[in-house]
Amino acid sequence: MRRSVTALVGFALAGVLLVAGGLLLWGSTYSHNMVHNQLAAQKIFFPPQAAFAHPKAGTEITPSMVPSVSQYAGQQLLTGQQAQSYADNFIAVHITNMTGGQTYAQLSAKALANPNDTKLAGEVATVFKGETLRGILLNAFGWWKVSQITYIAALVAFGLGGLTLLASLFGLTIGRHPEILHEVIEGTPVTHE
Repeated sequence: MRRSVTALVGFALAGVLLVAGGLLLWGSTYSHNMVHNQLAAQKIFFPPQAAFAHPKAGTEITPSMVPSVSQYAGQQLLTGQQAQSYADNFIAVHITNMTGGQTYAQLSAKALANPNDTKLAGEVATVFKGETLRGILLNAFGWWKVSQITYIAALVAFGLGGLTLLASLFGLTIGRHPEILHEVIEGTPVTHE
């Protein structure tokens, strides 16, 4: 009886793990597809391979971009890894070079103090747009990572669910010994061995 209850608990746990694995897999696929589709709709492309041939500070392609951004040369931005690289190694580099390392908040404070400086106002607007795009791309990268983590969690849940199911089946079938019943027939002497 105890073995049957343990097996039933094992089957229930296996069911929960397999359902959880299915839900995690669905969530992973949903996040992955949503990020991909949203990035594809933006139609952002990395500079072509030829642009990386002569990197130069202060131009579209700086030397720091070659090891990180050039691997995606000419490709459309569709994945979380590409979004992270474009945000941190392309946009951020241009913003830093343009502002001398000043943040949007610092530039905005200067622009408020100098309302007639149209060049500074333009720079603030450009930095705001660049940082906004950068933030959106990094958000996409974050959700891409979530999809990867939930995919791994789904595989673990499926694996544990399968092992739990096998262990429950094993507990029900293996090692089970039929009960040996001894009948006493009236008139037969009982001997004790």
